Amino acid sequence: MADFDKRTHRLSLADLRENYGLARLTEQNCQASPIVQFENWIKDAERAGLQLPNAMVLSTATTCGQPSARVVLLKDVSDLGFVFYTNYTSRKALELESNPFASLTFYWPELERQVRVEGRVQRTARQLSEAYFRSRPKGSRLGAWASRQSQPLPGREPLDARLKELERIYADTDDIPVPEFWGGYCLMPGVIEFWQGRPNRLHDRLQYRRNSEQNWIVERLSP
Repeated sequence: MADFDKRTHRLSLADLRENYGLARLTEQNCQASPIVQFENWIKDAERAGLQLPNAMVLSTATTCGQPSARVVLLKDVSDLGFVFYTNYTSRKALELESNPFASLTFYWPELERQVRVEGRVQRTARQLSEAYFRSRPKGSRLGAWASRQSQPLPGREPLDARLKELERIYADTDDIPVPEFWGGYCLMPGVIEFWQGRPNRLHDRLQYRRNSEQNWIVERLSP
């Protein structure tokens, strides 16, 4: 246990507070499908002009339970699940391959809203990954080839040199092959929770949970 009396440096954030009250979330005004409810909320975030409303924290864990988290971008959502793309040799990908369960967290502070998604993850079909890769800007496609994601670098220079060489090789063409080590994942949700900030920390929390028949059950959680 940490001995807090021996701290040599301390920054207290105890007085940072926000009293919420923009909206309510009730069983009557939520959608029967959590996917439709999510689509409505992310569209609200887009209409509000929020930067990167599709940004989400992807949390993974090793087989021994060591967690890690990072921000990635949601690229597709449907009844099948939530899709994102990455390097298959990255840390998050290696953790997903060893432990295919993960969670996503979306946070839109301007709307006082949060969404949590939990479920099993699997790779998307190769043709889906290839189609998305070809839709990306050329620089992003070259960047996927240049980066050995999550591997140590002695400095910035080797990365810039690899990109410069790729730019030279593909200077006269837009036809850049899709790396075998790059592609998509789909998180298939078993639980989706919607959080709406309310006064006095008595927030609205509605959780959608799949039952044994794979139907969605909606239940209110204590804040």
